[in-house]
Amino acid sequence: MENNNLLAKLKTTYQEYPSKFWVIVAAGFVDWVGGKMIFPFFALYITHKFNVGMTQAGLLLGTFSIFGMLGNFIGGALTDRFGRKSMVLFGLVFSALSALSMGFVNDLRLFYVLAIVVGLLSDIAGPAWQAMVADILPEDKRTDGYGVLRVVANLAWIVGPTIGGLMAARSYLLLFIIDAVCSLITAAIIFRLIPETRPEPIAGKAEESFFKTFLGYGKVVTDRLFMAFIGISILMLIVYIQMYSTLSVYLRDNFGVTTQGYGFILTSSAIMVIFFQFWVTRRIKRYPPMLMMALGSAFYVVGFSMYGFVSVYYLFVAAVLVITIGEMIVMPVSQALAANFAPEDMRGRYMAVFGLCWGLPSIFGPTIAGLILDNLNPKLVWYIGGALCSLAALGYIALHRYASARLTASAIEETAAA
Repeated sequence: MENNNLLAKLKTTYQEYPSKFWVIVAAGFVDWVGGKMIFPFFALYITHKFNVGMTQAGLLLGTFSIFGMLGNFIGGALTDRFGRKSMVLFGLVFSALSALSMGFVNDLRLFYVLAIVVGLLSDIAGPAWQAMVADILPEDKRTDGYGVLRVVANLAWIVGPTIGGLMAARSYLLLFIIDAVCSLITAAIIFRLIPETRPEPIAGKAEESFFKTFLGYGKVVTDRLFMAFIGISILMLIVYIQMYSTLSVYLRDNFGVTTQGYGFILTSSAIMVIFFQFWVTRRIKRYPPMLMMALGSAFYVVGFSMYGFVSVYYLFVAAVLVITIGEMIVMPVSQALAANFAPEDMRGRYMAVFGLCWGLPSIFGPTIAGLILDNLNPKLVWYIGGALCSLAALGYIALHRYASARLTASAIEETAAA
């Protein structure tokens, strides 16, 4: 009976979304498996292969992020101008080539050059992926839809880091080769099964020139509420990004945690998301989204601060589970908020600016944390992280109050005009 109920729920959930959404989910899973085999171990790979400290690894990660952010902005405009599908396919094919290149480079100086090219072109498809999902899903389904994507991404976390941790102990090169294969398989799925999703131009509206498409970013950055949301999210994600860059080195160097042990920490988080993400998403969508962002940030305060106070492995796992509760709230809500801010003909550019939330933290977060790890008390990374997440929680509460006051004022003006 329970199995029948479960199957019925799964069938109902499947029928709630268009078939193209499920193709994106499946394609994304394949690509995520490849990427998640590498990403959590990238700092370990750099410090091990080139015999450098976390400061150098942080600078290299920052180089990827600086040029990735530029590529993200270029990709946002190209996505609105030329469509989603071609940008996604270009990004996947280039990602495959770049993964192979990174696996074979043996000179750190050459790796920096590669980081510039890879960062610029690999991230060019990011806004197209985000815009494609927003195109396919109606507004009232986006939070739930992003929750589904989170579940599938975390299924990939179980497969990717678990296998990656075992393989990294033998050969990092295999990780890069498998990632390249996964990217090419994903490209084949998108090419064969997903049509272009860009909305048709508004009737009577002249198509923008290529130059005006880029000038459209001016409209995005003057959207004050959206940009305030971006700024506060950057504070929070400077801390969150440490889980996938600094944490592995911190646990290895200070507590002797192996790559397999770190992989299990991430897998524990993924399992929790798989079992509870959809349940959480269904319950939080009835509440104001900015307040939910504040709640998620509060869980980050507790979880990341714990790493500065605990010193045994099971408490490291407990800390990441607290962080995961916050993550299950923050991630789908933030993606839906960004999509809902955007007019449909500017979705790519809004999503590119939303990428700043990840781009800037990726530039500064690992570099600053690396300097602290190499030169100061390593626990300061987590004390400062807790403080930044506290500021973010207060910022989201302030945004909620501002947005509520603005809506109330608009309603009063409309009533007076009537």
